[in-house]
Amino acid sequence: MLSVWLAGFDSLLHVKTFLFLTMGMGLGLVFGAVPGLGGTTALALLLPLTYGLDTISALALSGGVMGAVPMGGSISAILLNTPGSAPNAATCIDGYPLARQGKAGLAIGAAASANSIGGLIGTLSLLIVLPAARRLVLAFGPPEFFLLSVLGLVMVASASRKARVLQGLVAAGLGLMISMIGYDQVNGGVRYTFGIEYLWDGVHLVPALIGLFAGAEMINLWVKDEVVAQSPENVRITRTVDGLLETFRQWRTVLRGSIIGTIVGAIPGVGGTVAAFLSYSMTVQVSKDPDSFGKGNIQGVIAPEAAINAKDASTLIPTLAFGIPGSAEMAVFLGILVLHGLQPGPLILTNNQIEIYSLVWALTASCVIASLAGLLLVRWLSLVTLVSSTTLVPIVLSIALVGSWAVDQTIENAVLCVIFALLGYTMIRLDYPRLPIVISLVLGSGIERNFHQSLTMSSGTGSVFVLRPLSLALVICIVAVLLAAPARAVLRHASAQRRSRKYA
Repeated sequence: MLSVWLAGFDSLLHVKTFLFLTMGMGLGLVFGAVPGLGGTTALALLLPLTYGLDTISALALSGGVMGAVPMGGSISAILLNTPGSAPNAATCIDGYPLARQGKAGLAIGAAASANSIGGLIGTLSLLIVLPAARRLVLAFGPPEFFLLSVLGLVMVASASRKARVLQGLVAAGLGLMISMIGYDQVNGGVRYTFGIEYLWDGVHLVPALIGLFAGAEMINLWVKDEVVAQSPENVRITRTVDGLLETFRQWRTVLRGSIIGTIVGAIPGVGGTVAAFLSYSMTVQVSKDPDSFGKGNIQGVIAPEAAINAKDASTLIPTLAFGIPGSAEMAVFLGILVLHGLQPGPLILTNNQIEIYSLVWALTASCVIASLAGLLLVRWLSLVTLVSSTTLVPIVLSIALVGSWAVDQTIENAVLCVIFALLGYTMIRLDYPRLPIVISLVLGSGIERNFHQSLTMSSGTGSVFVLRPLSLALVICIVAVLLAAPARAVLRHASAQRRSRKYA
């Protein structure tokens, strides 16, 4: 096995292959930083262009894109509170407040190092797990998929501060209702489309996310009529190295996020968004100061970024072993594999080991190089925070609307983007968290489908949720998370009463 690993790594050392890897990394940074594009769009545009390339070069180009997108997305998430891709939305929670405090360099430095370390841990996990991938993936059935999705929703909602837990659950419920629009996968027919043919496929995720984050934040910035940073002095980039070192100081957060990303990435259909939010939520749950999150806690940047890049490697497990894409990116990547005569399935791990491990190393190398590039460019990128809203808002909104239209080249996408921008701005004004809606939109169809399949397995009784050991463990986790928030509130109240009696 070691010889195959080394052979895959050696294939990247050729000048031609490394050039394609570098090209993919550059494209990944750009597509990751621009809201609405992301790795899925980049791979879709590159798919026909890889036809004339040899297999190794095509895989290096693809790996370069996928490895660099998270770093590009974290830059726009931190500087503008506008995630370049959906998983980076978790980075906005604490990354943007840090930029507002003049600590953009600290946040980007931490994101870059967390990206690299998470990617390396994810690669190591993949190299160990890939030979036994079949047993790992088959451990999950419809009940486990359903409960894991519910756990993700509950943890994101419960990560909200103090009384906002209920608001987080309300936002998650709203997202689930929106996700039910369109074709009913269980009973057939369409629901809640109001006669609009565009909605038959449901609410399109990319324009919805662009509007919910990019559009809403730009409206909010325009209304406030201010620059992104609080003052020119606040954006001096003097703590980039501190951000890098902070990741090593918070090694438990990095390790926890990488493990969560690796596990979630190996589960088909869950994706990086769930991995990032689960990692963030878990970090909040175990923190001694959970109220500091959302206000500029550096762990809130490190945790999701480590999970996102660790996820990228493990997502290859179901994609390669079973031809089941673990994410939207991997669905497009499957087309590249088939285009080059690589048929995903158990045999690919035996017959095309050099090609597969060259892809793994390309993904890892791109992750590390893109992080270094982000650190080198951070001083110039931070100047975006000094741009006035009258200049920044039209530019970002134009890019967001064009990006929404470019996904399917339909004007309805742009209209949907505007609608969600207004919804997002309303939620900002009412102080409702938007992140639970993201999880609901991503997981809504899967939750419904797996729930009905689970009921079918148990003849409508639902006993399958507690009779299977893994399902029962997930149920216990859900109950524990739901009880954790009120338990913390009770403990805080009791502690406050003790202090008041002490000083009375």
